[in-house]
Amino acid sequence: MKNSALYLRTIVFGINDSLVSTVGFLAGISVAGVPSATIILTGTVYALVEAFSMAMGDFLSEESAEEYVSRSNVNDRPSIISAVLMFISCVLASLIPLVPYIIFASNIAIIVSVALSVVSLFVVGMVSARFSRLPMLWRGARMALLGGAAIVMGVSIGMFMPVV
Repeated sequence: MKNSALYLRTIVFGINDSLVSTVGFLAGISVAGVPSATIILTGTVYALVEAFSMAMGDFLSEESAEEYVSRSNVNDRPSIISAVLMFISCVLASLIPLVPYIIFASNIAIIVSVALSVVSLFVVGMVSARFSRLPMLWRGARMALLGGAAIVMGVSIGMFMPVV
């Protein structure tokens, strides 16, 4: 049961972090006037680097916490599984805000990207609440609203720092 909770936390954290940071980043550089090819390139680099960073952070923090509790070296297997789940969930989630920039022109892509990301955050919030037997609508709305705040931040920064 302990590993199941760890893996659920890892997947939800990976999806949430990747969706929020990727859509905020892409929306920010999109409103700044960056060309579509640059948005796609930087979004891809950002998504993969972020996924690797999150996976390594998850591995190291989980291993450190386990070592702290046991006061000795621990079996790395759960930490490795958690890191792999983090990487996969981050990469897959980053595709949600990135793919619209590949398919559509920037002015349409930003709308589709933001909408898909907010809806995805809502669904992930609801699904995680379902596993925990908590109020699904509230948890979905909470995750979507908190993620929306990062989108607003990215757009605001991009609007005040346009490409020259």
